[in-house]
Amino acid sequence: MIRAESWRVAIEALRLNKVRALLATLGVIIGTACIILVVTVALTGKHYILAQIEAVGANIVFADHVSESAEQAMTLSDQMTLGDLQAVKEDVPGVVAVAGTREIPMTVVVGGQERPITLVGVTEGFQRIRNLDVLSGRFFDADDMASHSKVCLLTAALAARMFPAGDAVGRSARVGELTFTVIGVFKERVATFGQSEIQEESVLIPFSLLGYYTGVNFVKTLYAQAATAAAVPAVTRGVAEVLKERHRPGARYRVQNLSSILDAANRIASSLTVTLLLVALIALLISGIGIMNIMLVTVTERTREIGIRMAVGAQRVEILQQFLIEALLISGSGAVVGILLAVSVPLLVRPLLPGRLTVPISWTSVLIAFLASAATGILFGYLPARRAAALQPVESLRHE
Repeated sequence: MIRAESWRVAIEALRLNKVRALLATLGVIIGTACIILVVTVALTGKHYILAQIEAVGANIVFADHVSESAEQAMTLSDQMTLGDLQAVKEDVPGVVAVAGTREIPMTVVVGGQERPITLVGVTEGFQRIRNLDVLSGRFFDADDMASHSKVCLLTAALAARMFPAGDAVGRSARVGELTFTVIGVFKERVATFGQSEIQEESVLIPFSLLGYYTGVNFVKTLYAQAATAAAVPAVTRGVAEVLKERHRPGARYRVQNLSSILDAANRIASSLTVTLLLVALIALLISGIGIMNIMLVTVTERTREIGIRMAVGAQRVEILQQFLIEALLISGSGAVVGILLAVSVPLLVRPLLPGRLTVPISWTSVLIAFLASAATGILFGYLPARRAAALQPVESLRHE
C-alpha cells in the first residue's frame, strides 16, 4: 500500500524543480495530443469520404458494356436495353430504383460561338439515384418521359453561359439542330469532374426523346440502387447475373459499385493513421527517455536525502514508490493537458470547416492515449526508482 508520506514527498520534490518537471511533461503533452489528433483526423477523413460517395449516389451499382474491339462494339444484341433495366428491378432482390443513360456529343451556340456539350438522355429514377440538386425549376416527370416532351435541364455552368441575363427556366435552348424548353437548372451534389455522364456543360433530356431523335434505344450506363449499403455486394452480383442471362455468352459487362473506392480510401487512411501513430508513439518514447534521464539526475542529486530517509526508518519500497509517483505525476499531468489540448482543437476548428463536415472525437483514443502516457511514465521511471531504492544508507550519507 502506498503511504500518504510518499505522495507528499513526491509532490514537494516536483514543486521544488518546476522547470525540470515542466520540460519532462512537455514531451508527454505532445505525444498524447498527437495520438488523439491522429485518430480524429483519420475519422474525419473517413466520414468525409463516406459523405462524398453518398452524395454522388447512395448505394449505387452501375454497369456498362465492355468492347474489346471495334467489331464487337457493332454487335447490337450485346447492348443494354430498357428491358434489362426492368429485369434488374424485378429480378434482383434489394433493388429499390433503376435508371439508364445514354449521351451523345452536341454543340450549342453561345455568344456567336459554338461550344461542345454533352446531350444526355436519362430515364426515370436518374435524379434519385444520382442525387442531383435541382437549383431552379423541376426535374422530368412521368408525362415528360412518356410523351416525348421537348424539354431539357441544363447544368448550372451551361445555364450561366447561355442565359447570363436571367433565369434559364422557361427559355428556349437550341442544341445542335434541336430546340428544347428549359424546365430546370441542376448540378451534381458532388462534382465527378467529368468522370460520369454529367460534364460541366451538359443538357439532360428524357431518354425516350433521345431515342426518338436518334432511332437508338440502347442504354450505355445502367444504374441500380440498393436498399441498404449492406445489400450493395449482393445487388452487384445480381445485376451481373441478369445481364449474363439476357445476352449472348461472349458479351462482357463491367458491373461496379463505389465500395471499391471506399475500400481504397479506407486502406489509404489506415496506412496514414498507422504511420502517424508511430510518429506519436516515438514522441512518447522520447518523452519517456526524457523522464528517465531527469529522474536519474534527480536520484544522483538527492542521494544524501535518500540516505537520511532510510536512516530514520524509510523502507526501500517507500523510496521506490516515491520516485515512481514522481514519474507518474509527470506523465499523468502531461497526459491530461495533452487530452485537453487535443479535444479543444476540433471544437475550435469546427466552425471553420466547409459544409456539414463534422470532426468526431474518439473517446477510445482518449483513453488509450492516457493509459499509454501513464504507462510510459511508470516504465521509464522504474529504473531510476529502483536505483534510488538500491542505495546503501551509509554510502548515501557520505555523498556530497
